Amino acid sequence: MIKGLFETHIYVSDLEKSSEFYREILGMPVAYEDARRCRFFWIGEPRRAMLGLWEKDPAQIVSQHFAFETTAGDMAGIVPWLKERGIAVRNFLDDGSEDPFVFGWIPAVSIYFRDPDGHSLEFIAVLPDDPQPELGVVAWEEWERSHGRSL
Repeated sequence: MIKGLFETHIYVSDLEKSSEFYREILGMPVAYEDARRCRFFWIGEPRRAMLGLWEKDPAQIVSQHFAFETTAGDMAGIVPWLKERGIAVRNFLDDGSEDPFVFGWIPAVSIYFRDPDGHSLEFIAVLPDDPQPELGVVAWEEWERSHGRSL
């Protein structure tokens, strides 16, 4: 029955500021907006998935998390791409490193960042390898070396 996730919604304190972040910085096209102080953005190709932003009083905003799907090939350029846009990045361990990490149980490589309201965002790419949950979370470079590849 369930085929995927089509939409998610978050509260933002300033619709225009957040819209600029998602539209201009992340490059997501506007899908729809209306007078209720909300705006919807396509995630990836139109009509596949969307993100709804709802302007609310700052006291109503609770930090949330969601991840944007990407490819391993694109992941190699994501950290510089985000940094060029003035976005600080962090890895899963939040240890001060900007190096992507791999979740061995999936496996997938990811990197984290925040939007203007502090929502935790992530780029994640599923890797073609077999899962190795016993490895836990490892640096992408280490994962690639252990599979005979380099970044």
